[in-house]
Amino acid sequence: MPRASASVTCRLLSKRSCDAAGGVTDEVAAMAIFYLILAVFAGGMLPLQAATNARLADSLGGPVWAAALSGLVLTIVLTLVASTASRGGPRLDGLGALPWWAWIGGFCGAVLLSVSTALIPRLGAEQMIALIMTGQVLGSIALDNFGLVGLAPQPLNLKHAIAGGLLIIGAALMR
Repeated sequence: MPRASASVTCRLLSKRSCDAAGGVTDEVAAMAIFYLILAVFAGGMLPLQAATNARLADSLGGPVWAAALSGLVLTIVLTLVASTASRGGPRLDGLGALPWWAWIGGFCGAVLLSVSTALIPRLGAEQMIALIMTGQVLGSIALDNFGLVGLAPQPLNLKHAIAGGLLIIGAALMR
């Protein structure tokens, strides 16, 4: 694989993934492309989910009810997928040893579902997603910089600070 392509592939996967795979092979490059497509596909689900939940909110009496119903459907779908894809049920023996912050993922999802459902009719999909993406990147910078919730610290650098600033400008331009 040409050196430039290997560099891009390692950036997509992370240097750690490239090192673990023994360098960039055609298989590693294909996985990087698959991950990129999967991430873009998953990102496209957020405005679709918010828009459909906004329609649900009209019928159910508010965005929190729509988010709750969406969460119920999410729970059913994920339970069916997990039951089909794995052997047996979830391992529950280590739950008591988890740190307090390991339990807030559901709360974060509830906030995202409720807020996106409430905002999409008011802001439109483009501005809502631009603002959510800005929050995601700034939150990610903070998590990485300070090594929060079990992540390895990755100090903020100028390139990431500029990227965060450009996202804020981009979100402002979506108005």
